[in-house]
Amino acid sequence: MPRQARQSSQTGIYHIILRGINRQIIFEDDEDRKKMIRCLQLYKEKCQCGIYGYCLMDNHIHLLLKEGNDPIANFIKKVGVSYVAWYNHKYQRCGHLFQDRFKSETIDDEQYLLTVLRYIHQNPVKAGLAADLSKYPWSSYSEYTGDSTLVDADFIMGIFAGEQEKAVMYLKTYMAEQGEATCIEIDDSAKPTDKQAQLLIQEYVGANTLAELLVMDKQKRNEVLQKIKKLNGISTWQIARITGISQSVIARA
Repeated sequence: MPRQARQSSQTGIYHIILRGINRQIIFEDDEDRKKMIRCLQLYKEKCQCGIYGYCLMDNHIHLLLKEGNDPIANFIKKVGVSYVAWYNHKYQRCGHLFQDRFKSETIDDEQYLLTVLRYIHQNPVKAGLAADLSKYPWSSYSEYTGDSTLVDADFIMGIFAGEQEKAVMYLKTYMAEQGEATCIEIDDSAKPTDKQAQLLIQEYVGANTLAELLVMDKQKRNEVLQKIKKLNGISTWQIARITGISQSVIARA
């Protein structure tokens, strides 16, 4: 079945979700996140596009973009190619890191623009990664409430108020409210089969066989298990069944 053509935004603004292939973790540490921020900054300038919001999660990225000289797809491709080349070199891996086709939705009015920005900023809180919006360092929320380096904050702040202090106050209040609109989301409801999970774990670990996990020293094995447990859709029970390692050992890792 042919792919459905993407809708074009009347405003040129899009909500983009770029996710790891097979739900893979794409940010292992803060160095990785900083590299992604640099990639976004570099190609924002080269493609002359606008960035109104972002949030880096463990296995996916939310972006709120204004199309520039290049189509949005070209911007995403350039950012992805640059980051993946760096990531693969760092972790001595090869192959794809992101899904081939990113998810997108059009933003055609100011109200939905603000709704999506709030949704993006609230992602870490809803995922249990932060107690409140200000405590998560890898979203654009801090750029709206402090110094802006990557996002084009003036456009959004101008919607709230002409005076900076009032705009920040109104923005904080709005971002803390619970929204009712449904934005595009990452669907992790589909659980992988044992065979799919086995191949995913084996590829992620970089081992020829999963039996290698059984003969690793305890510290290295636990480090590997910690990474495996971050793979969305795979339970400790499934990991235990596939690897032969007890659930209690996996849970303690």
